[in-house]
Amino acid sequence: MIKFGTDGWRAVIAEDFTFDNVRACAQGVANYLKQAKLSERGLVIGYDTRFASEDFAAAAAEVIAGNEINVHLCSQPAPTPVISYAVTATQSVGAIIITASHNPGSWNGFKYKDDTGASAPTELVTEIERNTNEILSTGGVKRLPLAEGVDSQVIAYLDPAPAYGKHLERLVGLEVLRRSRLKIIVDSMYGAGIGYFKTLLQGGEIEVIEINSERNPLFPGIQPEPIAKNLTKLSSLIKARKADVGLATDGDADRIGVVDEKGEFLNQHQVFALLALYFLEVCGERGAIIKTLTSTDMLYRLGELFDVPVYETAVGFKYVAPLMMEKDAFIGGEESGGYGFRGHVPERDGILAGLYFLDFMLKTGKTPSQLLGYLYGKVGPHYYDRLDFHISPDEHQTLLKNITRNPVNSIAGIKVTKLDTTDGFRHLLADDSWLLIRFSGTEPLVRIYAESYSPEQVQKLLDSGRKLLGI
Repeated sequence: MIKFGTDGWRAVIAEDFTFDNVRACAQGVANYLKQAKLSERGLVIGYDTRFASEDFAAAAAEVIAGNEINVHLCSQPAPTPVISYAVTATQSVGAIIITASHNPGSWNGFKYKDDTGASAPTELVTEIERNTNEILSTGGVKRLPLAEGVDSQVIAYLDPAPAYGKHLERLVGLEVLRRSRLKIIVDSMYGAGIGYFKTLLQGGEIEVIEINSERNPLFPGIQPEPIAKNLTKLSSLIKARKADVGLATDGDADRIGVVDEKGEFLNQHQVFALLALYFLEVCGERGAIIKTLTSTDMLYRLGELFDVPVYETAVGFKYVAPLMMEKDAFIGGEESGGYGFRGHVPERDGILAGLYFLDFMLKTGKTPSQLLGYLYGKVGPHYYDRLDFHISPDEHQTLLKNITRNPVNSIAGIKVTKLDTTDGFRHLLADDSWLLIRFSGTEPLVRIYAESYSPEQVQKLLDSGRKLLGI
């Protein structure tokens, strides 16, 4: 059985992520499009830099073409947000993206985007999942060989980068950024974001140094997730080269990581709040802020300060995107470091987020660490950390029993004022701290999250979370 999680289906290459299973997923998409009478609009298919991603994408293209649905097949690896934008640029019905995002190199994945470029809603994904598993049981995959598809023009190669670049020119003052004297170091983490910052910002006085900028499906020495433990090389280089800031994109470049001028990592909550402050104070934007329940409470403080509403969703951008569109939000984001913006496709975009952060620095004349101090001056200091534990299916059930049969009235000496079970087990505390225990929807992981007023209190909360789970 193939199970689509929070953001698509992911599995270990050659174990479960096989050509047969990818073809079944593609046929599941084709069947959905035909059932919904949407097959005339065509489909974009893109892929990242992982092992054989282009071959898996070609296999999916053969199936979609075999069902007489036109395919725009990306001619090279591309970031997920670039492929998402290609959906709207080509007026396609959606996109298949072969990527496992930030997972280790042994993994790959299959994502589906709808006609807005956003992660497909739950009901659509459920239909594709049902179709896929039916096909695995009964067969029925149709294929048109790639060469024949290209010859008959059912499959056309597409470079999605130019249209995306022009769109970003309309959203960000790229020419102003190019004329700046900023020195930035970009860590592409061997992923699909390779070369994008350099290409978008070249031609001026800004200096862009790129590391881990060659394709290497092994992701040597790192997992392509832009968090502190994977960015030690970037941090060291920032200090050695006296750079103004470091930007890192994950495996498919829909997430951003920021390292300040001192080589210190700014966590995802700090960056989310800083980007919200940028739009509110520098750009004068107004409207809603959409956050997942794992995201920082600093956003509530900003909402109060600037009199804008803040709405909360379950984890997953497939929940954030529709609410962004419904509420005309100027920003939406999640704890993973993925942020979406009004005027763009309703999807996470690490490249655009990085450009907006650079513009924040330029417009205020502040370094990243000064920007963080400025934010804390408005909302007070907030600290955060997360622990991840790999678990087996049996351990999943045991740990779930541990947390459900041991309700608590206090954690780390602080009274629990509410237990929120919308997505996991989030304990809201009397001092405005919180502790969340949540089982991942895309990986065999249980995660413990905490936010509080001091780093020491965060660690106490995380230790309490481990005891609650029995880990």
